[in-house]
Amino acid sequence: MKKYKCIIFDLDGTMLDTEKMNMIPLQRLVKEELGQDVTYESLLKYRAYAGKKTLELIGFKDIEKSYTKWVKYVGEFEEGATLYEGFNKVMEDIDAKGIICGIASSKMKNQYEIDFFPTGLQKYMKSVVLAEDTENHKPHPEPLLKAVKLLGIKPEDSMYVGDTVVDYKSSKAAGMDFALALWGASDLSGIEADYNLNDPMDLLKVLGL
Repeated sequence: MKKYKCIIFDLDGTMLDTEKMNMIPLQRLVKEELGQDVTYESLLKYRAYAGKKTLELIGFKDIEKSYTKWVKYVGEFEEGATLYEGFNKVMEDIDAKGIICGIASSKMKNQYEIDFFPTGLQKYMKSVVLAEDTENHKPHPEPLLKAVKLLGIKPEDSMYVGDTVVDYKSSKAAGMDFALALWGASDLSGIEADYNLNDPMDLLKVLGL
């Protein structure tokens, strides 16, 4: 069993269930600004991208203005982010074994604080790399490489846990092993994960804890 010194986590769809709070406001925004009725399911593929990149891919013109409106709608949405069940124990056990943890996410810093701080798990995260922290975003390896560089750990001694093909490509480009969070994954095509996790607790099995 491989010994990992470091585990880097994605947030949305991996640690945090933020799907509805992001997608329903996005659906509303597409209807309002582009006059299109799009299905909820058709928007799920955009979960892999940073917010502004998503709007660009959908075809919005004034990205900044539309993004501001989307953030406002997300903030007003009645269902906030929730931590996937099991992560409290997972983080506690990983930390107790001296394995270092960090985050590499396309989430903006202010949204990260709103969504993740209430979980109380940020105390376990020794490096946090968010959308504003790198010039390039996933599937480019820069966010993951920065996360481990801040910790002084080599990519080959690290594992990335994510839920999309973009996460997978980023981890492979960075030279890291990849664990797929199946609970948050909506499309498995193109992903050849080193580990398939059905439940957050499966990560403890992979680590031999």
